[in-house]
Amino acid sequence: MAAKDKGRILLAMTGYNPRPWYDLLSKERTVVTQSDGPADPTIHYAVAWKQKPNLLSNLPNLRAIFSVGAGVDHILSDPTLPDVPIVRVVADNLTEQMTNYVLWRVLDHYRRGLTYRAQQKRKVWREAPPAGDITVGIMGFGELGRAAAKVLMACGFTTRGWSRTKQSFDGVETYHGEEGLKPFLNGTDILVVLLPLTQQTTGIVNYRLLSQLRRNNGLGGAVLINAGRGRLQKDADILRALDDETLIEASLDVFEVEPLPRTSPLWNHPRVFVTPHAAAVSDPAHLVPLMLDQMDALERGKPLKNLVDRKAGY
Repeated sequence: MAAKDKGRILLAMTGYNPRPWYDLLSKERTVVTQSDGPADPTIHYAVAWKQKPNLLSNLPNLRAIFSVGAGVDHILSDPTLPDVPIVRVVADNLTEQMTNYVLWRVLDHYRRGLTYRAQQKRKVWREAPPAGDITVGIMGFGELGRAAAKVLMACGFTTRGWSRTKQSFDGVETYHGEEGLKPFLNGTDILVVLLPLTQQTTGIVNYRLLSQLRRNNGLGGAVLINAGRGRLQKDADILRALDDETLIEASLDVFEVEPLPRTSPLWNHPRVFVTPHAAAVSDPAHLVPLMLDQMDALERGKPLKNLVDRKAGY
């Protein structure tokens, strides 16, 4: 079937440059950046990132929505969203990027990166004590969390995982649900947050949660790494935890408001490492072929993969 004979793809994006996505998708199908009216019957698919409200609500032949990012809260936040399947991103490229980020930040904290960089500025030659046996707890134990755990274990770290529902993974002590959260935190020295953003997880990384992390360890305190979503955390609570040494260090890739305002004290805090939501960046060269394959499979009568559970929010 020629591209012009297939249903059109609507690029429903704000905050992203649609051009690379348009160029790659249009090699196989007809792509538009706006529909021919609110009830355009020619639109069969939407590739979306923070789509404008009501944009997708009345498209009568819309068959599926594909998320550009790993999270889908940007799609689900639209109350007029039609009842069609939503496909989340699952790609080796994104998993590798996130795993690399987590490993990098865990190792940097474990090997005293901030301490040594501060000493270098002052021309201080002093060895920091070894951290010893440190447990890394991964909060959000889906595909990304399991991939990170596998690499961390290969580097010798004791690893544990927490998720909403029960999970199991060889070599990892797993916890789940509200009843499992406190014991998970109490035995965690470095907390890695990879949760999806849902109504239940919004603001979950707050002072109360951080105060339950283990502080009596070889690092001299607890460490936070958040590479999930910015609204999972309370920025002010993280600063409070740093100031009273509930946390000794933090690596933050995401924030309540993005871009992080220039006035935020997180920029200049001596024990915070800031990255600009860059832990895992969606690359159209890797993701577009996966989207096109799924569209083709659906039209052959095959089921879509990696579907979002709307009730769960991911």
